[in-house]
Amino acid sequence: MTGVGGTVTAVLLSLVSAVGYALAAVAQARLAARTEPGRGALRALLRGGGWWAAVGLNAAGALAHVAALHYGPLTLVQPLGALTLVAALPLGAYGARRRVTRGEWRGALWTLAGLVGLVAVTGPATPGDALSLHESLVVAAATASFVALVTAGRRSGRGLGHATASGVASGVASALTQTLTAALALELPGGPVPWWQSALLAVLISGFAVGGLLLSQTAYRAGLAAPLAVVNLSNPAAAAVIGVALLGETFRGGAWGWPAAVAAGAVAARGVVLLTAAPPDPLPQSEDSPAPDDGSAAPPPLPAGAVG
Repeated sequence: MTGVGGTVTAVLLSLVSAVGYALAAVAQARLAARTEPGRGALRALLRGGGWWAAVGLNAAGALAHVAALHYGPLTLVQPLGALTLVAALPLGAYGARRRVTRGEWRGALWTLAGLVGLVAVTGPATPGDALSLHESLVVAAATASFVALVTAGRRSGRGLGHATASGVASGVASALTQTLTAALALELPGGPVPWWQSALLAVLISGFAVGGLLLSQTAYRAGLAAPLAVVNLSNPAAAAVIGVALLGETFRGGAWGWPAAVAAGAVAARGVVLLTAAPPDPLPQSEDSPAPDDGSAAPPPLPAGAVG
């Protein structure tokens, strides 16, 4: 399918992908708000059907994204993926039985503008080769060290730190997937690689993909919008750094690509700040659950004949 039909199909699949990712993020945020942190948190999470539903939605979003790339160019499909944040805001607000605030919409639009700008200038003008096995191991080690450093901080600001680590881990998983694909197609520099090297790449990809998903789950304890925005920003940023540093890729626009990327990053950062200012959605209280004792509840009625 080519021409207008292919473009329309790519757009529709990109929208399906964005909604799938948005629904997964909303589900993860609700699970994060309900799950008490501690040693048994991961076990309780994996036992619940909600977690696996979120995993399925993420997988569906990824498949729709890959299918969209089959029908349309990267320059069209990748910016449309930024609509995940725009879709997640009303979906999250609907689940919390409230309206999206004006500040949230402003933050989302700022972030969306910055993200589209980053995607527009960080795409490769001249595609490079895939990472070699040695480069893959170096990138994996550096990423693991970065994730450990970011997630080892104190509780304040932990949500955005985990979101950054999640996006970077997912971006590295994508880069390693490109290497594995080239290895299986016998297109890596130096010729075919032994089977154990391909198996090692597959293990690294699985580790970073699952790690990115679990890190985003932890990040959503700080809310939905701001962590989701940071995940969507750090993912292409990590891929761009790998492409420019190791694969010989360059920014579009030549020398102007760097200041354009910095400006787009500043716009996106402004959006994240606005989204961070929005308080996280409270969990809906069931009729049987006790009300929180914060002093805001009305006092019980006085007995008959008592004087207030």
